[in-house]
Amino acid sequence: MNALSGAVVPRFPHGVRFREDKIRGRHILVGPERIFEADGVATEILRRVNGVASLDAIVADLASCFTADETQIRPDVEAFLNELSQKQMVVL
Repeated sequence: MNALSGAVVPRFPHGVRFREDKIRGRHILVGPERIFEADGVATEILRRVNGVASLDAIVADLASCFTADETQIRPDVEAFLNELSQKQMVVL
């Protein structure tokens, strides 16, 4: 896993959309020929991926919303975004 700079600004590449599947009551990340079903944690992270917020801002917002320690959640957020980046579902 690559350590990410806090200044990196994650965004969805062209053709990838994060949306709510209202029929099934869940959120999905849809890309060319692939779908990722987001669980609760993934949904909270992906809601903050907007092409403007930096990794530091995303982690700080999550920590604030869930009364969590940034140093504890950052590695999980980084790993998740790195994994999606390898699958070309997020650009870092």
